[in-house]
Amino acid sequence: MKKELINRITLIFILFGVAFVVIFRKGFYLQVINNKKLVNYSNSQFFRKTTVYPNRGNIYDRNGDPLAINIKTYSIFSIPKNISDKNTYSKLSKIVPELSPSMLEKKTKNRKVYTWLARKIKLSVKQLSRIKKLKGIHIEQVSKRFYPNSELLSQAMGFVGVDNSGLSGVEYLFNSKLKGESKVIKYMRDAKGRPVKFVSHQNQKEGQDIHLTIDKGLQSFAENALEEAVKNSNSDQGGIGIINPTTGEILAIANYPSFDPNNIKFSITQNHKLSFVTDPFEPGSIFKILTVASALENKIARYDTNYYCEQGKLRVEDHTIKEAEQHKEYDWLSVADIIKYSSNIGTTKIAFDLTYPKFEKTLINFGIGKKTGVEIPGESRGIFNPSKNVSPLRLSNMSFGQGIATTGIQMLSTYATIANNGVYVRPTIIKNKKSKGKRVLSKEVSGQLKQMLQEAVEYGTGKNAIIPHFQIAGKTSTAQRPDEKGGYTGHVPGFIGFPLGMENNFVIYVYVDNPKVRNYYGNSIAAPIFKKVAQYLIYGDKSFSKYAKNTLETKNKFDTVKMRRSSTRLKGHKMVPDLIGLDKRSVSKLLKRLKLKSKSVGIGMVASQTPPPGTATSSKTVLNLIYSPPSYED
Repeated sequence: MKKELINRITLIFILFGVAFVVIFRKGFYLQVINNKKLVNYSNSQFFRKTTVYPNRGNIYDRNGDPLAINIKTYSIFSIPKNISDKNTYSKLSKIVPELSPSMLEKKTKNRKVYTWLARKIKLSVKQLSRIKKLKGIHIEQVSKRFYPNSELLSQAMGFVGVDNSGLSGVEYLFNSKLKGESKVIKYMRDAKGRPVKFVSHQNQKEGQDIHLTIDKGLQSFAENALEEAVKNSNSDQGGIGIINPTTGEILAIANYPSFDPNNIKFSITQNHKLSFVTDPFEPGSIFKILTVASALENKIARYDTNYYCEQGKLRVEDHTIKEAEQHKEYDWLSVADIIKYSSNIGTTKIAFDLTYPKFEKTLINFGIGKKTGVEIPGESRGIFNPSKNVSPLRLSNMSFGQGIATTGIQMLSTYATIANNGVYVRPTIIKNKKSKGKRVLSKEVSGQLKQMLQEAVEYGTGKNAIIPHFQIAGKTSTAQRPDEKGGYTGHVPGFIGFPLGMENNFVIYVYVDNPKVRNYYGNSIAAPIFKKVAQYLIYGDKSFSKYAKNTLETKNKFDTVKMRRSSTRLKGHKMVPDLIGLDKRSVSKLLKRLKLKSKSVGIGMVASQTPPPGTATSSKTVLNLIYSPPSYED
């Protein structure tokens, strides 16, 4: 009995051993020897695998108006080798007329694996029902990005690809936030070869919405005004940017020509980028305010410091510096007048007194040569490389905006700093993104710069930007346009400015590139665009009448202050004026106005006078003036 039990146990052990060896050999064969064949067979059961994202987050303007949304669409695909009915594609074309039989034949010819027949098209409920009855034709519901305002803000906002991934602009920069997390969908065959849809059960994170600082209405108005100006002046392109100087919020930003992100394949690639941010160019005369700001901040010059402007020509190294309007032959100009009349020579002399190291420090403080960090891909830092020193000619060119390149957003931020009483705030296009300000100018200096810019509009080169009953500060530019040969061809007229005394303040910078008209100056082409957009903003402010009233009430006082500040040579109505440094023509006009007599010796400018300034005058007073040729130490 005992021996029989042992035999049974031995037999069972042998049987289990044999079974184990058989199973092991089979497993080894499948997993190792026949591994590739098994994997291929397994994969053949999955004929379609795709990654699906939730609805992409929407993009809104500052007031909640939609700029980018999603619409429900459908994609259609098939496995050509599994289509048994030859009439399937002709039936599909009857249901969806835009899918012609010839197009379907071309797409499916010589194809065996799954093939897209249509991507992101609109289908009615009736069409869906009929398509689902076609064996071998499969439908996927997908969301499609839609831009309800077509070209509006397209360059800043960007666009997405067929997979709903951002390819440019805000869509690209914030793609992960807008897109959310994905899920995987697989189509596999059952035992009878029928398709079965399998969806992974991972939790999806929905795409998040983004709110921009852009004002949709203002953006539309600004784009239309820019387009009109570019077309009327037959220019290559143009740009405009509007910023709130206290918060750094971009209210509108655009270039023209633009494109429609709903029809990206029909657009011109060059028009996709926002060159206001991505392309540096020589800023021209609007850069002069930085030279003056540096001189005032470093106490090298004052508001009323006078510079002799060489009657329109100044030799620097082997070049002759001339005024932008070459027929202008200025003698003596104050710092304020240099900005008012946009004198290249006056700005050059200020820069020479300032010296490059001090000037460079100011530029760095203003962010020249650095990216502003605005949330738009491809921003350029401009072309400015700090160095220990530069040649007199290069310093001269830089002082009035040549030989240095900035972006539109950099110059917009620069003037926003002046408008914000000397505090720089980083520009942003994302709503409720607060940025800590950095003081780069004293409040006193920024106040003086505002005064100069206001005079430049009222009495200088920016008269076309005047808005009745409001004080406007601003600066024109008519920059030369560099060409591919290293010289200059054409011009880039611009205007940048802001109203004074408003709580809801704004700064507007507008320029056009290479206008092909006779009168191509900033005051003629760019200033009117500024005026049009500024009026839209001012008159759209419900409290604008308060500002107009205050302006009218203080107009006379304001003019009196300006007269006193710009005429510091006058010591009083019955006192001898300060005539030192004035030419004979200026002396003659001033003394005629004061009804004073004079005797003079020499030529040039007044070097000395008797009686001295401030002396009481009478009907018998005669001024003795000694003139001598002007000199300037470089």
